[in-house]
Formats: sequence, C-alpha cells, structure tokens
Amino acid sequence: MKRICALTMARNDDFFLRKWVRYYGDELGLENLYVYLDGKDQPRPEWCPEEVNVTICDKIPGKVVELDRRRLKLLSGEAAALLERYDMVIGTDADEFLIVDPALHTGLAEFLSKASIKTSASGLGVDVGQHTGCEKEISSSEPFLSQRSFGLLSTRYTKPSVIAKAVEWGSGFHRIKGHDFHILDGLYLFHFGYIDLKRIEARFNDKDRISGGWSRHLAKRARTINVISRRKALGWERWTDFARTVQTVVRPPYAWNKPAMFNLDIVVRIPERFREIV
Repeated sequence: MKRICALTMARNDDFFLRKWVRYYGDELGLENLYVYLDGKDQPRPEWCPEEVNVTICDKIPGKVVELDRRRLKLLSGEAAALLERYDMVIGTDADEFLIVDPALHTGLAEFLSKASIKTSASGLGVDVGQHTGCEKEISSSEPFLSQRSFGLLSTRYTKPSVIAKAVEWGSGFHRIKGHDFHILDGLYLFHFGYIDLKRIEARFNDKDRISGGWSRHLAKRARTINVISRRKALGWERWTDFARTVQTVVRPPYAWNKPAMFNLDIVVRIPERFREIV
C-alpha cells in the first residue's frame, strides 16, 4: 500500500471540516491529514482529534481571485514538502470528497495505490445540490448523501486532486500548471458546497466573505440548486460514462489543461449505494 496523505485549508468552516476530517481520517488515517487554518484568530478546533496535523497560518490577504491564488501557492509548497515522505498527496477544499464507487468494493487508499499515476489523477466532478422541490434543509448529524439525491456533472469539479510529484495547483485546485489531467474510472469528486439554499444565503451575510468579494461568487454558484431543481434527473451509469469520455478528450480553447463538456448541464440521480459514505 502506498503512503497517501490529504490536505486542505479552511476558515470558519467547521460544518464541512468535521466531515472532511472524519471521511479522510477513515480512509487514510488521522495522522495523514494536514489541515491549514487561514488566520491566527482561529484556534485549533476542540473537536479535532490530536492525531490530525493542524497548522494555523497568517491570514491570507486579498480579494477572491488573488486570495485563492496565494492560498494554492502555499498549499502547493506544502504538498511538495509532504511528497518527500508520501507517495501521493490529495488536495481538496473542505467541502470536497474524493470517493471510490462503492460498487468496486475497495477503499480510497487501496484504489489509488493500484492506479497508475505519474503526475496527477482526477475524479469525475459531481456538484451535489439541493432539490428544493423535494429535499429539506441539510442536517450535519446524518450522511449528506442520505439527504441529497441529485448531482450536476460538472467540469468545474473534475480536478487534479491527487498528485504524485511536486507541481503547482492553479486556483481552487482546478488545474495543474503545465500538466494535463487524467480521470480515473470509478473515482468521483463530490462537491457539497451548495447542498443547502439556506446555508448559501447565510454566507451572503458573512462579513469575512463580503469583505473578500465572495458575494458574487456565491450567488453564481447557487445556480447548481436552480438547475437541479428544474431539470429531470438522468441515469447515473450512462451519463457519468458519457461525461468522463467527453471530459477526457475535450478542452476549452482558453485552457488546454482543464476539462470541457460543451456547456451541457447534465443532472443525474445519485445511486443508493453512495448514501452512507459522507
């Protein structure tokens, strides 16, 4: 089995960070998690297990785009250092979960250990959203996927989340500078940032995010909920295969190392076998 660790950076985001620590801790071991807190005004969370490696950083300055660029530059450097001790590093935001299809009956570490990864690996992006017509407010005490059944197949979240050599991630982990990406069959990146309309509305009133210029970004991302609530959900197996094939060969004209899918909005119903994972 290869040595694999995971890292993330968070600020005032215990809701998702708790899930992130629990999930990746179960998959990789708590001692192989590296959490960076953005700002020394944030203490180490009391709930966070001692085994987790937590680093409290100086607050990263700047508006949305500039801040995220600086954040990923820092995390790319940390990942490069970790690769001196690990075979692979997983880098995600705290609301992103790299999940192996349960139908394969294997854990994340075993799956990645058997994969041929030279530079990076990606899971197919699934942006999970609330269907406002039939799904209630999210509860943190129950698995997210037991409460949410629909996802938008998204090029935005098909990210090179796993790296096997020192590289430089672009903003938001969306690409690796100077390298293409490789989507692994059976691997998905589930994004949960927009699983609840009330949580998005609450973020509009968060002073940190308003001062950082996030209001427009959050409003734009609420589109996921609108699309999922209005479109008919399609079959998982057929359309995830389709999306993986298209994203493997199609690139946007402005970025050859990002996936494209002809701007299609494909909503799928997430199978029951995923319900208890996150």
